[in-house]
Formats: sequence, C-alpha cells, structure tokens
Amino acid sequence: MTTATTMTGAVGTAHTRVEGRDKVTGAARYAGEIPFADLAHGWLVLSTVARGRILSVGTGPVLDMPGVLTVLHHGNAPRLDIDYVGMLGVPPDPTAAVFQNDRVPHAGWPVALVVAETPEQAREAAEALVVTYEQEPHDIELSAGRPDAHPVDGHMPAVTEKGDLEAELAACAHVVDVEYTTPEEHHAMMEPHAATARWDGGRLEVVDSNQGTTWVADEIARMFSLDASAVRVRSEHVGGGFGSKGARAHQVSAVMAATALQRPVRVVLTRRQMFSLTGYRSPTVQRVRLGADADGRLRALEHRSLNQTSTVWEFVEPSAGVARVMYDADAHRTSNEVVRLDVPSPTWMRGPGEAPGSFALEAALDELAERCGVDPVELRLRNDPEHGPVSGLPFAGRNLAACFREGARRFGWAGRDPRPGTRREGRWLLGTGTAAASFPSGALPSTAAVTAEADGTFTVRIAAADIGTGARTALTLVAADALRVTPDRVRVHIGDSDFGPAGIAGGSMGTRSWAWAITAAAGELRDRLVPGGAVPPEGITVRSDTTAALGALAQKERHSFGAQFAEVAVDVATGEVRVRRMLGIFAAGRIVNPLTARGQLVGGMTWGISMALHEEAVRDRAFGGLYGADLAGYHVATHADVPAVEADWVDDPDPDDPVGIKGIGEVGIVGAAAAVANAVWHATGVRHRNLPIRPDRVLEAGGPRV
Repeated sequence: MTTATTMTGAVGTAHTRVEGRDKVTGAARYAGEIPFADLAHGWLVLSTVARGRILSVGTGPVLDMPGVLTVLHHGNAPRLDIDYVGMLGVPPDPTAAVFQNDRVPHAGWPVALVVAETPEQAREAAEALVVTYEQEPHDIELSAGRPDAHPVDGHMPAVTEKGDLEAELAACAHVVDVEYTTPEEHHAMMEPHAATARWDGGRLEVVDSNQGTTWVADEIARMFSLDASAVRVRSEHVGGGFGSKGARAHQVSAVMAATALQRPVRVVLTRRQMFSLTGYRSPTVQRVRLGADADGRLRALEHRSLNQTSTVWEFVEPSAGVARVMYDADAHRTSNEVVRLDVPSPTWMRGPGEAPGSFALEAALDELAERCGVDPVELRLRNDPEHGPVSGLPFAGRNLAACFREGARRFGWAGRDPRPGTRREGRWLLGTGTAAASFPSGALPSTAAVTAEADGTFTVRIAAADIGTGARTALTLVAADALRVTPDRVRVHIGDSDFGPAGIAGGSMGTRSWAWAITAAAGELRDRLVPGGAVPPEGITVRSDTTAALGALAQKERHSFGAQFAEVAVDVATGEVRVRRMLGIFAAGRIVNPLTARGQLVGGMTWGISMALHEEAVRDRAFGGLYGADLAGYHVATHADVPAVEADWVDDPDPDDPVGIKGIGEVGIVGAAAAVANAVWHATGVRHRNLPIRPDRVLEAGGPRV
C-alpha cells in the first residue's frame, strides 16, 4: 500500500455533507424511527400543579386498558444515585432522575410513565391516569432586587472585582447606568427528544438523540450504579440540540421500563413536554454601569446578571462573563446571581451566557457611544484590550478589530448619519446598528481510532456527535489532510460510546476536540505505514488520547470573535420591525469547511434576529406553566424574517491547535440581538432594553413620526 506524500488541502475547501444524500432521501434514520423487535412504547405523565406533593397515582383503571403493560411512578420505580459530579463537572439535574419521591417542584414535573404496546395506547392511558396532589403556593416571579438572589459559581467564578468602582464612576465624564431584560427562550429544534432502551446479553443499550454518547452513557451508568462497560449509547443522526440533548427524563424512564419489562422500550417527548423537560434559556435581569472619559475610554465597568433556576438544581446563566473578555477598565466588577423559583431547570442554550449577556453589554456600549459622541465602531476599537481584562492572560489571537474594520467597509458604515430618526422611506424609519461578539474556544479530552484498511481506505471511529453542524463532513476533511489522502478514501463513524471517550457537541468545542484526536491518531498511523508495504486483512489501527496534550497547553484567553452589523426598518404605524440586511464578520480560527461553516454562522445570526424580535416564553402566574408551549404559540424567525443575512471571516488560525480551529457553533448568535436593538434605536431614537422588541412595545415607546 502507498500513501500520498503531499497534503491534499481538503481543509478549507467547500464540501457538501457526506451524509447529505441519506438525509434528503430519508435513508438517514433518527432515534425515534429505528425499528426494534418487540418494541414497547412509554408516555410520560407530567404534573399539573406547580408545587406540592403527590397523594395518589390511580394505576388500577389504567392497567386494565388495552395494551397497557406497566405504569412506573415514585411508588414502584427503582432508586437512582444522583450524588455525583458528571463528566462536565456538574451534578445531574434531578429532573432526569425520575420518580424518586412524591415532591412536585414545578409544573410539568414527570410523575409517571405509562408503557403500552403502541404509542397510541400509551398516550390514551397516560391521559386517563388520575394523579391527585396536595397543592402548595408557588413562586415563579423573577425580578430585580429580590432578597433571595445570591451569587453562584458555574463554569466560572460567580464574582470578579478589581479597583474602586464607585470612585471611578464618580470621576468619569460620561456614565451609563441601565437595566436590561431578556425573556425565557427555548431550543425548539426540529427533532424531538427520543430514546430506546434495551438489554442485550446483560448489557444496556440506549439508542438516542444526544450531543454526546460518552456524556449520556456516563450519566446513565452512574444513576443506575452500573459498570461503565455495561452501558452502550448510540446516536447516529441528530436533528438539532443547541444544548438541550444531554441526559434527560425520557432516557432514564426508558431504561427503567426496559429493565422492568425486559424488552425494548421507546420514549419520545411531545413538543409540549419538551418545553417542560429539556431545559431552556433562563430569563435575565442585567444591570450594566459604564463610566468613560470624554473620549470614550472606559474607566469603570460593572455587569451584574440575575437569572432564575429551579428549586432542585442551581443552574447559572453566566451572562456577566462576556464582560470579563470584551472590555477592560481600571475598576471592573462582574457577578452572576440566581434566584430559586418553582420553575423547570434552565440549561445551556446556544451561546449560553454570551447571547443574553452581549445584548446588555453591547447595547450599553451603544448608549455610551451616543453620550460620548463617538462612533459605535470607533468606541469599541478604542476599548479593545491587549490582555484578558480579568485574567490578565494574553489572547490566543484577538482579531476583533479586523472584524470591525472589514465589516464596516463591506456594510457601508462610513456613510452612516449618526443622528437617530433621520432616514425614512414612506412610513418606514431606517436605522443601522453594530455590536461585538465573542465565545470561548475550548477543547475536551477525546480519543479516536484510525484504521488503515487493506483496500487502501481509512476508517475513523470517534464518539463525536453531528447535531446538524456538518461535523461528520468536517472530520472527514481533517482526517484526509492528516493522512495525506483525498476525502473519498476516508470513512468516519461517529455517535457510539463504544468508540471510546470523546467530548460533547457543545460549547463550540466539538470539532476542535475531535479533530485534535483524529489528527494525533492519523499522524501516528501515517508514520507506521511503510511506503509500498502491504496492510494485513484486519488493517492497522492506531488510537489517540488528547488528555495530556490539552493539559500541557499554555494558559491563554482563547476565544472566537466577531462584529455584527444590522439594518432595520420600523413601521411607525404598526410598530413592526423588519431586519433588511445583516452582516457578520468573524475571527474564529481556521475554517474547516466554508460551506457548512457559513451555514452555522448564518444560523446563529438568524437566531439572534429571532431573539431580538420574536422569541418569548411567558408563564401563567396562576398555574406556573407556559402559555402556548408549542411552535404555534412560541414564535421563531422564519425565512420571511431574514431576507439578507451574510457571514464571512478573517484569517485567524490558532497556532496552539494542530488544525488551527477555534469554534464557530455559537459565536454567530452573540451580539446579533444587540446589533438589531441598536439599529432600532438609530431608526426611531428610542432605546429598547427589554427583549423581544415587539410591535406593541415599539408603539408604546413612541418615537419620530412621518
């Protein structure tokens, strides 16, 4: 066998998805449609009260219904272990550890699972199940100034502080002191959460839709006190996740039922159940105080963020964390706080912390630019730090200035009249706005196996997850370059915990983590191959583990950056806001596949438009649940809302990464909502500090009239 001696250069060139044909023809099967012999179906029953105790579960009549096999609840379910810290460094959300006691901490809490021969029988029986409760008063009200709010460490310290904030503010020529709010938002991916559990020869197998088979297998093994080798999780195709597809109630309840019945059991969540059981982005209340000299240079910065969490699990939305990266000041204070309410647990959602945090921070920067009489782009360039504002560490590349300069040139920013409310087209007021973006660039330890086959092809096995991002294709290109062959000679297999531990598809770390492991294994394999030598029938396999390499990385601030630009039109008669065009320029490391990368960035920007103008989940104070918990009542941006969205990038490889990757999955949404909100101010002369910018809010706020 021989291998090429020159690099093929697959990375950086546009490639269609390797599984694209399977997806468009329906050959690709998702977790809820894979057939199993003797398959039973589970249907979750959720609480109808927001707080209280379960008094009784009326299983008798339901067990007599056609096809019903069992009803699991707190009185007969196995005990689970949730006293551990998982692979992501956090304890499990008890919502996933179903049926462990009679307490109900929020509306939509899982109280039972009905299992039947068909999904229709399971649903009918679940809807007939009578559960009685002892109801207690509930509290779902998030507001600023709550005495029970308290700081919480998440993946970062809760509070950072340096300098004398009040003294610096008092000495500043310009001060901005404002409060911003963002609403509860939901992932709403196309594919519902689904899992099938079965026992096979004493080993548990879960076929799932998730963002990391290693992650889910680890959680299930720990909860059920199983040896790690006794659990296999497979997840071949995933129709979106955005942070929500980890270990959840549907997988755990499916395992319980499969264990009890000793047959395969599938649990698929309905869209309404997903609004209660799969996490969401917490609403936030954020206070930003900025103080600057007459020329707009920051001397004081405070960013405080408050989010809600459940009474069973403390989850912090680290919105103030974005200020720790973006801007420095002599006095610098940030804090992330939570208040425990009778609501479901929030979770990570695309751009966690940075998405809502950038809205507040970048809108406040725009207000400061207005006060100082400085162009918003110029203000950001003047306050572009050389080192981490809080850490003091050097940046592993910070090409934010290049993003702003290129974006301003392409957007036509130089011709902008800074005065608000001056551009009109009939009844439409026109305005433009900008904002900065950033998101951490990390990597998780991962393993990979690369095999040289006797037929001259190569097989890569890694427990990666392609949640719609094109990861499988990107890894094919990475492997091809590392092996110095063409992509058609590489087959990449993903989504199986039996392939060995690997990082999750989350935190913009997936491709970076997996590519590192594949590059290491492929490099060693290439060195072992003898030019012209034969490969045995079983092939030659090399495994890698990046744990040591990642541990040896120098301490730096590692982030992707970007500059967002938006033009909006505001109808003064109806209050409607239309985004006419949007441009994002990003510095996000080496781009592996420009075709799918552009789709990721445009998708994030589209979600930012949705965040700015549409998305808002509202809870009913009386019963604690959501109004319109479906895609009819929860409005997201559609094609008609995004006529012209363009994303591009500047050269920005990371020299410490073997492929030069930083990550693009989340930076696209960061700053997008702020750019739109800033453009609405420029159009109308009115600041909107509460998202979404609904037509009624535009009309109530007023502004210039034609």
